[in-house]
Amino acid sequence: MSAFSLSHGEWGALYMTGTLAAAATMVWAGVLTDHIRVRALGAPVLAILALTCFLMSQITAAWMLPIAIFLLRICGQGMAGHIAAVAMARWFVAARGRALAIASFGYAVGEAVLPIVFVSLMVWIGWRGSWILSGLMVLALTPLIWVFLRQERTPQSIASENQSVGMKGRHWSRKEVLRLPLFWLILPTLLGPPAFGTAFFFLQVHIAEINGWSHLQIVGLFPIYTATAVTLMIISGFAIDRFGTARLMPFYAVFSAFGYLVFVSTNGLLAGAVGIALIGLTSGLQATVPIAFWAEFFGTRHLGAIKSLATAIMVFGTAVGPGLTGYLIDIGMNFEQQMIGIAAYLFGATVLAFIGVSAAKGELPPPAKIDKIRT
Repeated sequence: MSAFSLSHGEWGALYMTGTLAAAATMVWAGVLTDHIRVRALGAPVLAILALTCFLMSQITAAWMLPIAIFLLRICGQGMAGHIAAVAMARWFVAARGRALAIASFGYAVGEAVLPIVFVSLMVWIGWRGSWILSGLMVLALTPLIWVFLRQERTPQSIASENQSVGMKGRHWSRKEVLRLPLFWLILPTLLGPPAFGTAFFFLQVHIAEINGWSHLQIVGLFPIYTATAVTLMIISGFAIDRFGTARLMPFYAVFSAFGYLVFVSTNGLLAGAVGIALIGLTSGLQATVPIAFWAEFFGTRHLGAIKSLATAIMVFGTAVGPGLTGYLIDIGMNFEQQMIGIAAYLFGATVLAFIGVSAAKGELPPPAKIDKIRT
């Protein structure tokens, strides 16, 4: 923002432009996971991500930011997360929840460690140097995809072996899912946490300022967020395998609602720790519950296509959140004031999701008795 003289609203608008383009692209790019093996798809995605980090370090004008952000979003939180989640949900059946929980650790650890590391590094190497280091890290890790997935199974073979069907004992296509009231009733829940969670981290400097904290103090709260997120990942993984997703899907956003209300109530660091812990609970559940929900309710044959739509919604939310909240800050409503409306939205989304899932769960097939976990 300082380098290009951007306000909160201007920076949010540029971020939103690049991210909306990434969301639109995810709708068709995510379908590739139904046809291409993870090893063949994942390595190029990470390679492009690394090159984009290098591009980000060389930006000389604000108009270049949406292009770099588009590539960062489509390859990073878009395709990289999508590929990993679809692979776990498709490859594992009896232990699907636990597999998703373990696969989500990388994202959670990154959220905890990288902000502190890079805020500290910026003092020494600046934000441009930080992006160069990021690119080198991703580039170094890319070959591991080929090493660890030498004997990876193909999506086509998994689809024929795992007959993991959804409601009414069948596999649902993406077009069919879009016609169901269930999808539209859970849509606000899918949209809200990534939208406002991203806005929270996007506006961390602003939040620190209005609460009288230093930037390093608010960044120091992030490990608390990750600790609660990881804890709920593990618990939800076992809960999904034991009880299914119908009991979990409607309620995972409600923790964030309470978290934002805590931030509104007081500006002390202790309250901040409680608030960010509650937001972390939602993040932990979000890492496992929705993808397992798609597989359980709609089957695995078209999981890549369905999940790509959900990922596009998530990416869309992460675009709208910073753009909307940044605009509201520019017109005089700080983020703390906005949190009351955010909490109300999340409570309403929870009610709608509960109505939709309650009406649809009766159409699920009886739980399959699987004696051997497919690995």
